[in-house]
Amino acid sequence: MWTFLRRRTLTQWIVVAMVAGVAIGILFPVFAVSLRPISTVFLRMIKSIIVPLIFGTLVVGIAGHGDDMKRVGRLALKSIVYFEVVTTLALFIGLLAVNVLKPGVGVSLAAPADADAAAVGNHVTVGSVLEHIVPQSFFEAAVSNEMLQIVFWSVLFAIGLSQVRGRSKETMLGFCEAVADVMFKFTGVVMKFAPFGVAAALAFTVGQAVLRYGGAGGALRILQSLGLVVLTLYIALVVFGLVVLLPIARFVRVPLGLFTAAVKEPALIAFSTASSEAALPKAMEQMEAIGVPRRIVAFVMPTGYSFNLDGSTLYLSVASIFAAQAAGVSLTLGQQLIMMLTLMLTSKGVAGVPRAALVILTGTLASFHLPIEAAVVLLGVDVLMDMARTTVNLIGNCLATVVMARWEGEYDEAKAQPRAAIA
Repeated sequence: MWTFLRRRTLTQWIVVAMVAGVAIGILFPVFAVSLRPISTVFLRMIKSIIVPLIFGTLVVGIAGHGDDMKRVGRLALKSIVYFEVVTTLALFIGLLAVNVLKPGVGVSLAAPADADAAAVGNHVTVGSVLEHIVPQSFFEAAVSNEMLQIVFWSVLFAIGLSQVRGRSKETMLGFCEAVADVMFKFTGVVMKFAPFGVAAALAFTVGQAVLRYGGAGGALRILQSLGLVVLTLYIALVVFGLVVLLPIARFVRVPLGLFTAAVKEPALIAFSTASSEAALPKAMEQMEAIGVPRRIVAFVMPTGYSFNLDGSTLYLSVASIFAAQAAGVSLTLGQQLIMMLTLMLTSKGVAGVPRAALVILTGTLASFHLPIEAAVVLLGVDVLMDMARTTVNLIGNCLATVVMARWEGEYDEAKAQPRAAIA
């Protein structure tokens, strides 16, 4: 028995943990809610990895290989162009899905009494996004886990270090390389705790819903009125994967079996915890294992979490038109396209904002004179949608690293072995 248990992979244990978490949440909701500290501890351990990992890998990737400003700028430009094209496609697929299925038509929604009104009225502008990119202090950004600010500061630091010669450069590069190596090993240690964190996170989520709505059946009946919008989002995300991500993967010759094996564990963590940060360290490690250079992984992955949120962007298009439909407001195609342009611009660089999707959505609806209450009520089923959009965000960013490696001509075919991805 012990031998059988030891031979189970981390992925298999995470799946078992997901099932166990849901069962505990339904059968023992009070106990399930008390498990929240376990999931919080897991998420905190993961978040503690992010800053040193990104800083170490970026500095070594840029300054350690003689990269100059031109090379870094080229990768940044290619990444931004790719991110913009893919997220625009996500917006339009969401727009098409919500107009075909019309989940909000005939639905009368009332804002819940405990709605998070604090987020309402917070408008995200292009100017605020630009200001958000530049940190006042690296340590302040590190404390807040502001990935885009950390990337910005680390790139500037690496460029400055690349211009230094002699012992100072060697010492700093050695330190950063050691930090990166240790943090990858540290990630492996923390991942052994993943099944417990995943089970606790799902148990808490399900148990809270059961207690709030008076039983599992009551929770399902309450969610039924909003079930169609959740279904619309899931269908749109699947279509996006099949129509956009899969053709891109085939076009750039991504080894699909190998890529799937590499991304499955981070994807399960992202889905069960609804946290991109929880899956980031493992995803970075896996992408490097299948042949993507460290410098590309270190730049594209964290940058993508601010500029390439495919799932979140698609959700915004579905939620905005759903809000209009639920409020009985008819929008012309031109108005919908203008709204999509607004969402496309304001959704960049706000990954670190709490409930960023709600902030962006309410600000956009207010700009178009639509009732904010229709958007706020989506908080009731936000956890179900957040799990899916976070997973798609992760998969999209993992794919982006391979695409950029191919585009730069640096994908390591020899290193891309199945064992590397599964280990």
